Amino acid sequence: MTDTDSGPDPRRATCVARVGEFEPLALGPLSIWPPVVLAPMAGVTSYPFRSLCREFGAGLAVSEMITARGFREGNAMTLLLARGGPDEHPRSVQVYGSDPADVAPMVASLVADGVEHVDMNFGCPVPKVTRQGGGSAIPVRPRLLARLVRAAVGAAGGVPVTIKVRKGIDADLTTYHDAGRVAEDEGAAAIGLHARTAAELYSGRADRDAVSQLVCAVSIPVLGNGDIWEWSDGLDMMRETGCAGIIVGRGCLGRPWLFRELADAFEGRVPAAPPTMGEIVPILLRHARLLSEFFGSESATRQIRKWCAWYTKGFAGARALRAGMMRVSSYAELQGLLAQLDPAEPFPHAALRASRAKRGRTQRVRLPEGYLDDREDDSAPGSPRSSGDLEAYERALSGG
Repeated sequence: MTDTDSGPDPRRATCVARVGEFEPLALGPLSIWPPVVLAPMAGVTSYPFRSLCREFGAGLAVSEMITARGFREGNAMTLLLARGGPDEHPRSVQVYGSDPADVAPMVASLVADGVEHVDMNFGCPVPKVTRQGGGSAIPVRPRLLARLVRAAVGAAGGVPVTIKVRKGIDADLTTYHDAGRVAEDEGAAAIGLHARTAAELYSGRADRDAVSQLVCAVSIPVLGNGDIWEWSDGLDMMRETGCAGIIVGRGCLGRPWLFRELADAFEGRVPAAPPTMGEIVPILLRHARLLSEFFGSESATRQIRKWCAWYTKGFAGARALRAGMMRVSSYAELQGLLAQLDPAEPFPHAALRASRAKRGRTQRVRLPEGYLDDREDDSAPGSPRSSGDLEAYERALSGG
């Protein structure tokens, strides 16, 4: 390959990896290649989608977030989301907890069940989480963050624990430097940085300079997260920031083959053009079957509706069927709808960088009353207690 080699979009100048340019991502005893991680995303990275992404080449696929409180109390949805499959290696679970007394036993139980990597969510920007002092609010109090990481690392034994954070609350209150120091001091194997603040949500552009700064500030691996829409974005992120790996989130929604493109690029191969509609339909149908096997047909049918919109985003032939896809009630009905699409329709270039989920808005981050008065406070904030609250809590949380 030469420095002028590029992928399917001739407007981009990124070249694929040169021999020896990048190394596997080292997470404790784990060696992850390619250094590409499927981001934990609520309602997305359950076992069915993780399976597809691993098959296409993801180096590590993290579960959607599970809560320590729900796990401890045996909440049915929490326990289901924590499950892995016999083919899942390394098995990776993201946990959320704001009380070390909940986090430690959960991590110990997960490790005893065969989990090989634990990620901790300190980046969730959802208002009902931050206003309780959780998610991206936790790094505001570094001593509390340290207690939580220490509890998880201690309970994990030799299993690597990583943390995922955002830049901070807003432009006036950044926390990622403190989070990096805590992660390093408390024995975390790596830190992932979604290079936006909680106030930014998913708007604007991810701040690669922040990733670069964190790389320079800590000795543990840093994973860059944000705006990985095409394979070239992943290589650019690593080259520009010096990060040890990338985390892929919204860019892979309805596009699990993005991991194949990234794997090819990291191996020095120019990735093939994105699939046609005829190549996408079997992937979508297989995803639907996997969802049905894991969640049951009724839940799977509800879930596949959003996936239909993501897989067919930008395809002209899908527009007329969109309403039907949003009401699909059975696998057979789904097959019938998809059979009406033109299998020769090429992947729409404009859809490569089109958001498939979060809107580009900002927010005013909600914190508990007086939360900023004492940032040295290391006491655990509250969390839902009742079973009903836990169900709603699980549905509202995102992978950050």
